[in-house]
Amino acid sequence: MITAYLVGISTHYEGEDIEIRYRIYENDELVVEKSRLEEYVKPAIVNHTALMILFREFDKKKEEQIIVYMNDPAINDQIRGVTQTKNRDVLKASRITREALNKSSNSIMIKDVSKDKEALERWNQEIEF
Repeated sequence: MITAYLVGISTHYEGEDIEIRYRIYENDELVVEKSRLEEYVKPAIVNHTALMILFREFDKKKEEQIIVYMNDPAINDQIRGVTQTKNRDVLKASRITREALNKSSNSIMIKDVSKDKEALERWNQEIEF
C-alpha cells in the first residue's frame, strides 16, 4: 500500500510560483520526498494542480492501492462533480483531475484531514521539510 501526504501552497501575488510538497511512503518506508516550484495558477486550483503532479509519480506504480492525505475539505466534492461552485476554473480543473483519476490503473483514495485533529497533526509534520 502507498501513502502520500500532499500540499499545494499558493501565493498572494499573481505571477509568483506555487510550491508543491509531497512525501510518498510505500509500506511505511519513505520513497519520495519532494518540494518543487511550478508556474502560477489561481489559488482555487492549486490543489488540483498538486494532485495532477502527484498522479505522474503514481504512473510508475502499477496496480497499487494509494491513499492521498490532503487538507482540503472541498476537493472530494469537486472531483466527484457534486460541488456547488460556479467558478469555471475550478470546474474545469475538477473535470481534468477526475479524468486522470479514472484513467489511472491504481486505486487512489483522497482523504481530507481537516476534521481529524490527530490526522491533521500528522499531515503537518509530513509536509514540513
